[in-house]
Amino acid sequence: MNAEERQLAEMLHRVTPEPPRRVTVEDVAFRLAHEAGEARGEHREPRVRRGLGLGNLGRGGGWAPVLAAASVVVVAGASAGIAQLASHHGHAPSPGGGPSSFSASASTVPSSAGPSQPAASAGPTWPPERIAGGVWGAKLINRQSFTQASLAAGYAGVSSLYAISPGYLDRISPVTGEVLAEVPYTSPIPGYPNRPVVTYGQNTVWVLSSYSGSNVVLTGYDGTTLARVASVTVPVSGQVSSTPQGVLTAFDGASLYVAVGNAVAMVNPETRQVMKQIPTSGQVSSVAVAPDGKLYVSTGALKLLAYNAGTGAQLSSSVITGLSSTGGNLVATSGGVWGTVGVGMTEWVWFAPGGNLSQVIRVSQGAGAGLDSVPTFSGGAVWIGGSHTLACASPATGRVTASTAIPADNGVVEYFGSVTVAGNGRTFALYQNQAAQQSGVATLTPPAACSG
Repeated sequence: MNAEERQLAEMLHRVTPEPPRRVTVEDVAFRLAHEAGEARGEHREPRVRRGLGLGNLGRGGGWAPVLAAASVVVVAGASAGIAQLASHHGHAPSPGGGPSSFSASASTVPSSAGPSQPAASAGPTWPPERIAGGVWGAKLINRQSFTQASLAAGYAGVSSLYAISPGYLDRISPVTGEVLAEVPYTSPIPGYPNRPVVTYGQNTVWVLSSYSGSNVVLTGYDGTTLARVASVTVPVSGQVSSTPQGVLTAFDGASLYVAVGNAVAMVNPETRQVMKQIPTSGQVSSVAVAPDGKLYVSTGALKLLAYNAGTGAQLSSSVITGLSSTGGNLVATSGGVWGTVGVGMTEWVWFAPGGNLSQVIRVSQGAGAGLDSVPTFSGGAVWIGGSHTLACASPATGRVTASTAIPADNGVVEYFGSVTVAGNGRTFALYQNQAAQQSGVATLTPPAACSG
């Protein structure tokens, strides 16, 4: 090495003192996506790892931004020709009643529990983005992928939204849409609606963590930090349903009810004990509790059974004949019971006045494209989403009080579902648009007729 070469080497060392490292496909993909987004002036998700999977259009799926996938394809071949990249060009880090005679185990888990330790989200707060042609003033406040029918609300001093995303249970701010906390979680019933249930007394978010075999396991998370605080194991009577559609619910934000095969178990969320099991005349696929405390379950295709939740006595039974698929996703209100039957294009929402299926009323048509059309009861109204219409209905009469058509985006369906009213009084829904590669949490401004 001559003198000039030595001087050049010393100068380069002073400019870039850190040793270079090898380029990975992930590094270059991130940088290409980052720079392309800046060039277009687009908003970007603060957490790159939370992108959506392209083509995952089945039940419980979502859509992904095209850019990241395309970047990987582009750089896969190019990376072989790139030897090194200075370390300061690396990608941004990812932020990470009386005692029961039934056997049951309960445990209180320290908040520092290893793999379930929650993580706080980092990143900027995005301004609301008006959805083109969006119904009821829809605006997107969160741009992540969430499992269909998984949005729920809780309020115990802190108003929050909760939803299940790929590999996580998330707590979402109803003001900014930012994910405030998350904990690793995978649904044990993939492909079927699985909505978190919030009990207000303890501000605890409950989800199914196991739903097979001889036991069903419920896990509770702190409603603010999402630290795991409890686990309850409930014995199964016979076998759990192979088509679970809304098998966990709470009565008045207090007692938990879970379908466990040929029975429904009532769990005290404070003591984490099984208080009783109510045997049923069939394998339960869905469960709901009315404001008067009457317990409803669906079995087969489709039988609706009503029980006295206190005594366990069966009160009524009604059926819809000629169905080839299991009904479920029950919602019990003062006027009767709501639910679904069918799948995909054939799925529709029904209302049974007084819980009598012989008087059933058809409320909606199927969403199609593998999307769910599941009723929710929140903020004093029943909400029915989908890809054709978005509607609210009276919980007392079942009458649709307001509805609006959901437009297609260049012939591709747009979807609103899992409508929920948060503690701050605002209305939210999960949104998907395959054509625009958009999804996330949207705010809605429903008409006054929906307020009851």
